[in-house]
This record gives sequence, C-alpha cells and structure tokens, in this order.
Amino acid sequence: MSPAPRTRAATALALGALPALLLGPSTGSAHAAHPPAAPRAEAAPLPARLADTGGARQLLIATAPDTRSTRGTLTWWERRADGAWRERGRAAARFGAGGLVEGTRREQGTNTTPTGLFGLPFAFGNEAAPEGTRLPYRPVTPRSWWCEDNASRAYNRWSEPRAADCRAEESERLADYPVQYAHTLVTDFNYRHPVRGRGAGIFLHVDGKGATAGCVSVPSATMRALLRWVRPGARLAVGTEEGATRVTRY
Repeated sequence: MSPAPRTRAATALALGALPALLLGPSTGSAHAAHPPAAPRAEAAPLPARLADTGGARQLLIATAPDTRSTRGTLTWWERRADGAWRERGRAAARFGAGGLVEGTRREQGTNTTPTGLFGLPFAFGNEAAPEGTRLPYRPVTPRSWWCEDNASRAYNRWSEPRAADCRAEESERLADYPVQYAHTLVTDFNYRHPVRGRGAGIFLHVDGKGATAGCVSVPSATMRALLRWVRPGARLAVGTEEGATRVTRY
C-alpha cells in the first residue's frame, strides 16, 4: 500500500527485550548510599536476539516502541565472516496509521503494519535505480499497477498493464506516488501464497507526509543508501522493541 493513506508492512516479530537503562546510585542523601550496582554484561547485538534470521547475512530491523506506535527506528546489520553482527546504519521509520499487528491476524484496509520476518524479492521505483543496486529493479511506467483486488488472480502482484479482473479502485497505480515510490523495496508479506483479505503491497519505501497505510517508510536518502547496500537474500524484520520471542517467517 502507499503512503499515509495506504502503506503496509510486516507480521509478528520476535525481538528479545531491549536492554533496560541502568540507573546510577543516588547522590546527595544524608543516609548511607547503596553500593553501586555491578556492571552488566553488554547486551548481544539486536540480530543475535531474534528468534529467527532466516539465515540472512544482511538484516534490516524496523522496531516501534509498542503496537500502537506509528514511529520507530530502522537499523541495518551485516554478519561478518566470524558470525558477529555489525550495525551499518540507522534512520527514523514510520509505520501504519493503525499501528502494528501480527501478520497472520492482519486484515486488509486496517492501515496496520504487519510484524514478522520478510524476504525482499525485488525493488522498483519512479526514479532510476541508484548506482550499485543489486536486487532486480523494475522501473515504474504509467501502466504499472499493484493489484490489491481480493477477487483478482493478480492479487498482491505487480500488474502491467492492469489485469482485466483487477479493479482500479481496489489497486494502486504506482506512478501516482512519485515521492513515496521513488525507490521501493517489495516485501514478501502475503506474497508467495496470498491469503485473500490479509493485505497487499507491503513495502519499504520513502516517507510521505505522515504514517503509512501499512508499509514501513524512511527518508529518501536512506532508501537510496539501502538499495545500494542490500544484496539478494537480505531480510526485513518488523516488530516492537520488546516483542515476542518467536518471529513469524514468510
């Protein structure tokens, strides 16, 4: 789905709880102060705390404070040859106007971002692919549509030209969103074996004016950088900062 009016995202993510902030000992008291707490071991990198990474060497992780949030953070990570994860960047992220919901419980039209672990099968855009893009990249034309018509055989698929059984009022003409779809990564939420009514067109795309209709969005410079960085096999995880311990893989 597109911008604030229509965008989408992923399904139930299982992020381990983020480390709690440590408070130092109180000061200025006439009473004996408690001894300082023993230093805590540094928490494992966020990717290492996911229940499932899908075997990816590159991970994009979008987290929100809670399921009602429409704002959060996207971080991206790379696994080194020794198995350690290295953070490569971060940016502010926007989510669906309806917050986040576990993917298998998502309903189309609710403006919720599904949580989960998703593949990134290809990219597209109203602008040319940034130099260095490795994923398959489809340029948007005036005849490019994303079919979101539950009754169509092309449901949750790129359709060019628009399929005869795909109603325009139930779908998105991609050229109508030159800003949000300047550069876009497609997620495979409800993609390989679509369930009617669960949702279509869940993307990672450029920010619009507000929350999305279910996608995850980031600044335009971030999208260009991600397209240059992402390689085939990368995955996107979406969830809350203190989510379940089990992620739904799509």
